[in-house]
Amino acid sequence: MDNLRKKGITFLKILFSFVLLYFVFTKIQFNEVWKILKGSDFTYLFAALLFFVISKVFSALRLNLYIHQIKIFLTQLSNIKLYLLGMFYNLFLPGGIGGDAYKGYVLKNKYDIKTRSVVSILILDRLNGLLLIFVISCILALFLNESSINSYKSLFGLAIALSILVFWVFNKRFFSFVYPVFWKSLGFSALVQLAQLVSVLFILKALGVEDNTVAYLFIFLISSIVSVLPLTIGGIGSREVVFYYGALWLTLDENTSVSISMLFFLITATVSLAGIVYHFKKPELKEIIT
Repeated sequence: MDNLRKKGITFLKILFSFVLLYFVFTKIQFNEVWKILKGSDFTYLFAALLFFVISKVFSALRLNLYIHQIKIFLTQLSNIKLYLLGMFYNLFLPGGIGGDAYKGYVLKNKYDIKTRSVVSILILDRLNGLLLIFVISCILALFLNESSINSYKSLFGLAIALSILVFWVFNKRFFSFVYPVFWKSLGFSALVQLAQLVSVLFILKALGVEDNTVAYLFIFLISSIVSVLPLTIGGIGSREVVFYYGALWLTLDENTSVSISMLFFLITATVSLAGIVYHFKKPELKEIIT
């Protein structure tokens, strides 16, 4: 019954992804999008891929900070291999084995630790990343020339301070065992998001987009928050919808906006696919020798 339920959820996610994609492509001119994609500069796209890889290395390092706090001292190389396998499962094997669930399963079964500890660090790792996306989104919003948010700009600084304070109290009060790495993990999250923003900047360069850079970066960050919601497969469809409506809201070109989303997904898929190596040959987890 449980297996049937998982398959049902997976089917619904796939269906929802296709519905969202269909909706977006009925609103834009696919021929124009295809023309934009074909005209991409591959040198800039390679640079975008490189910075995406860098962002994922920082993300893996952040996770290892949390793993070390539960007394599992994985080497960075072992952790990166496990992280890459998790990316592959998240994107290509949804529903049955999610990437985060698999990492938690491996750590729980190999080491004598409580399930609560493993689940806690995986959730905190995600929340940490989302916090920095929110913070950087607020910073970028200050530079947007959009009448609907101009009157709220004075609140963005307060929102940044309040969100960090709430997360700090949350960590210190309920997860004191990981509190020692609070600020260091935030630093890694900042590096993750900055590297991904540079990746998107290179995608913009590849498409020959020179104007409205801040607006496109802002939409990208909002799409990153939405894509985390477990409604679609790997964020497929949900990102494109955000980019489409974001373009309408900020009076950008919808075809270009959706093209950015599609290129970012292709880069994500390319890097995630590399994890298939560790699907067939499971990574050997090694610990730091002290």
